[in-house]
Amino acid sequence: MSNPRNGDTKPPCLPRNGLVKIPTQPNGLGSASITKGTPAVKNRLCQPSSVPAILSPALAHRSDLPIPSLASPLSLATLAGVSSPPGASLVGLNTSEGSEQPSPERLPGSLSERQLAVDEKILNRLFWYFSACEKCVLAQVCKAWRRVLYQPKFWVGLTPVLHTKELYNVLPGGEKEFVSLQGFAVRGFDGFCLVGVSDLDICEFIDNYPLSKKGVKSMSLKRSTITDAGLEVMLEQMQGVVRLELSGCNDFTEAGLWSSLNARITALSVSDCINVADDAIAAISQLLPNLTELNLQAYHVTDTALAYFTAKQGYTTHTLRLNSCWEITNHGVVNMVHSLPNLSVLSLSGCSKVTDDGVELVAENLRKLRSLDLSWCPRITDMALEYIACDLHKLEELVLDRCVRITDTGLSYLSTMSSLRSLYLRWCCQVQDFGLKHLLSMGSLRLLSLAGCPLLTTTGLSGLVQLQDLEELELTNCPGATPELFKYFSQHLPCCMVIE
Repeated sequence: MSNPRNGDTKPPCLPRNGLVKIPTQPNGLGSASITKGTPAVKNRLCQPSSVPAILSPALAHRSDLPIPSLASPLSLATLAGVSSPPGASLVGLNTSEGSEQPSPERLPGSLSERQLAVDEKILNRLFWYFSACEKCVLAQVCKAWRRVLYQPKFWVGLTPVLHTKELYNVLPGGEKEFVSLQGFAVRGFDGFCLVGVSDLDICEFIDNYPLSKKGVKSMSLKRSTITDAGLEVMLEQMQGVVRLELSGCNDFTEAGLWSSLNARITALSVSDCINVADDAIAAISQLLPNLTELNLQAYHVTDTALAYFTAKQGYTTHTLRLNSCWEITNHGVVNMVHSLPNLSVLSLSGCSKVTDDGVELVAENLRKLRSLDLSWCPRITDMALEYIACDLHKLEELVLDRCVRITDTGLSYLSTMSSLRSLYLRWCCQVQDFGLKHLLSMGSLRLLSLAGCPLLTTTGLSGLVQLQDLEELELTNCPGATPELFKYFSQHLPCCMVIE
């Protein structure tokens, strides 16, 4: 975006690893990244907008307005919900050279294009069409656009990502000054992800963000050097935090969890923190009676820890993800199913010691499950799928990626599940065309992933056109997925997104 005063050019708003980079602004708002939801959603945030063109030619050629080039003209008056005056041209529509259109000023009762471009009623409807990346740029066009775009409703569900180097401005004398976070406060952000921060950085954030005391509901610390003292100060000062994530933070200990965790926390995620073991789970179970969601990736947690959960947590906790907890065995599964009987989401991804017997315990005791992830469990066989099909009648999502012992027989068991909507079979190297035939009767399927299945042929895959309600089909790294097959799918599965 060009600055007419000095001719400088600001860096464009570029996607970075699925995140949205906000260019540094002259008003001290600092820079940040914004992310939302799953990786697929994050990537979509940076895609070009599909909004119709509503800007006039007079505005479109302005170099200081970083508006995406948009197609399909649309009248601003129409967008605003009012009828256009007779003879008024569509804003943004090039008229033929020989025709003469009356100027907006001469039309009785009409607004000029300039007035339309800053009309808040129109802008409030228009800006919903833009991605987060585009909104960050559009907010720099003028004060009127910023005033509209800085309404919290346009930023719901987005989380700013602040790296430690972005938290400070370097003054001429070499000293550092913490950036202003007022722009984030105006937009009402109630969650932040801080990357690479220290105890001092967190204290500065608390002091400088106006909503930090009560208004921040979610905090995520990644690859940070926070210590037990810093964690205790953060949770003591930020009394609105109910969701906490600690990832790659190796300087806090289990003692820090005992001293800092507060009963108001309802969702906790701990991953790649080397000091987390069984005693950390004891602290979580004793200090978080209202816990509804626990995500844990800890290589040193054993079966014993899964017996620590209290009776109240057994009632409130509905989501448990134990990812790459290598020491968990079927004995730990026994403790878990009796401690947390009301789970609706369970992940045992990477729990490589869990066998079919452990899955049987899950199927018999966790009948409310709607999502089950058994990916990277190499000991799971077709027998486990029989247990799942017989007992988990409410299951909607099943992830079996890298379960290398699953065969066509296991898929025949799954074909009886009328509630299953999403099935992931990535790199299940024994699945063949005959197994796919069993899936053709599953009318409830909306998502099917067969990425990396080497034995599937073009003939077998072509039969999937019988799943007319399929919405997403992943065939990445499938030898049988040919260009001809994708063309065939485009003709016979027009409503399905096929991922090549």
